[in-house]
Amino acid sequence: MLRIEDHDFAMRPGFGGSAIPVGIDVQVESIDSISEVNMDFTMTLYLRHYWKDERLAFPSSNNLSRTFDGRLVKKIWKPDVFFVHSKRSFIHDTTMENIMLRVYPDGNILYSVRITVTSLCSMDFSRFPLDSQNCSLELESYAYAESDLMLYWKNGNDSLRTDEIALSQYFIEEFHPSHGLALYSSTGWYNRLYINFILRRHIFFFMLQTYFPTMLMVVLSWVSFWIDRRAVPARVSLGITTVLTMSTIITGVSASMPQVSYVKAVDIYLWTSFLFVFLSVIEYAAVNYFTTKEEMKKLKQLKLSGYDASQAMNSTTPDLPPVLGTRLRRRRSIRQSVNHIMSNSYKIDSYSRIFFPLAYFLFNIIYWSIYS
Repeated sequence: MLRIEDHDFAMRPGFGGSAIPVGIDVQVESIDSISEVNMDFTMTLYLRHYWKDERLAFPSSNNLSRTFDGRLVKKIWKPDVFFVHSKRSFIHDTTMENIMLRVYPDGNILYSVRITVTSLCSMDFSRFPLDSQNCSLELESYAYAESDLMLYWKNGNDSLRTDEIALSQYFIEEFHPSHGLALYSSTGWYNRLYINFILRRHIFFFMLQTYFPTMLMVVLSWVSFWIDRRAVPARVSLGITTVLTMSTIITGVSASMPQVSYVKAVDIYLWTSFLFVFLSVIEYAAVNYFTTKEEMKKLKQLKLSGYDASQAMNSTTPDLPPVLGTRLRRRRSIRQSVNHIMSNSYKIDSYSRIFFPLAYFLFNIIYWSIYS
C-alpha cells in the first residue's frame, strides 16, 4: 500500500530542496531520579515527531490513517533526533518496542517513541540544601543542519505536557519549552529544542537529618557550663563527644555531595556550629587553667602567711610623673582584670551561659534570613 520498495528512503523528503519541517511534542511521564553526586537526572518521556513525506502518501476513500509498529520504522526515513549532553538512553521494549508510526493518506506522519534518558544537569550547590536547580533536556538533529531540517515545537508552549510528577526531595516549580540554535565550527548551525524545568529542594528532610541534630549538639555542648568546674572527666568527655558527633555529621553530608571547589550553605552552618562546639571545649580549658592558677596562688599565700610582712610596709615608693602614673594605672587595671578573672574563674562559666546562646541565636537569624 505504501510502495516502500519504490523509493529510496536513505534520503530525506525533498532532498536538495528547502529544509523539511519536523514538529516535536513531548509528554513527560516521570522524572525517575536526580543525582547530585553525578550531576544528572533520569527522565522517561513520550517523544513524538511530525513531518510530511509524500512518498508514503496512499489513496484512501475514508481518509483514515494507518498505524504501524517498529518493524516498518526501520524501512523508512525518519528524523535523527538525539539528546544533547545525554549519558545514557534507551527505548523501552516490553513487551515489544514502544514505537508507533501513524501514516495519513496525504503523507503526514506521526512517529512516537517511549524513551528513558539520563542527561547532564549543571547544578550550583552554593545554596545547598536551600537551593533551586535549573535543568534542561536538549534535542537536536545529529546529521541535518538547519538548511536541511527545521526542528520546532509543534504546538508552541503547549507542545510540552507532563503527568502528575512527585519527587522525594524536590518540588517541580515549572516546566516550559524553548528553542534556539547551536553552532558547530565544522558543520554549521543546528536547530535545538529545550525542555526546561526548575526544581526546588524539600528542606524538611535536611532539617531532620542535618540541621536539628547539629542544633542539638551545639546546645548539648553548653550543658558543660552548668557542670562543676572541678568535674574534669564529666566536662571533658561531654566536650569530646559533641566534637566527634559534629565531625560525623559533617563527614556524612560531605559523602553524599559532589566534591565542589566552593563553600555550600550547609558547610557554613555545619562548620560554624562545629566552631561553637569546639569553643565550648576551649572555654573549659581556660576555666580549668585559671582554677589551677587560683588554687596554686592560694596555696602560696598560705605558705607565706607565717612570715613577717612588716618589712614591706617600710619600703618607700618614689613619686612618678603624672603621665607615667596614668600608664601605670592602666597597666594595673588590665592586670587587676586578669587577676580578677583568675581569682574568680567560675565567672567564665556564668558569662558563657549567656554569650554562647546569644551568639548562636544571632548566627541563626543571619543565616536563615540570607538563605531561606
